[in-house]
Amino acid sequence: MNTSPTMPGPAIFDPDGFLLDPAMWSESLADRIARNDGLGELSELQIGLLLTLRREYAKHDSVTALSHVCHLIGQSADCMQHLFPSPREAWRIAGLPNPGEEAKSYM
Repeated sequence: MNTSPTMPGPAIFDPDGFLLDPAMWSESLADRIARNDGLGELSELQIGLLLTLRREYAKHDSVTALSHVCHLIGQSADCMQHLFPSPREAWRIAGLPNPGEEAKSYM
């Protein structure tokens, strides 16, 4: 467990940088994570994707097909690659828990 020194506030992350308590997430925390990772300020489309990822995770309690998440926000199936450096990065910025080694290998 660690509290990233570059992340103000009480958010606690695992060694891979995933938020331990998804309830601690907020759009402002997502923006801080993105800025810390060198992505700059998140766009409305990026925030929409993160919110949809969170909603789908809450429904299914697992990694949802990423192309489906893109479809839900009205984008092409490969939108994740255009909006974030990787699906893993989007998952992490969305404040979702560490998906495990198997899921990370195909994210």
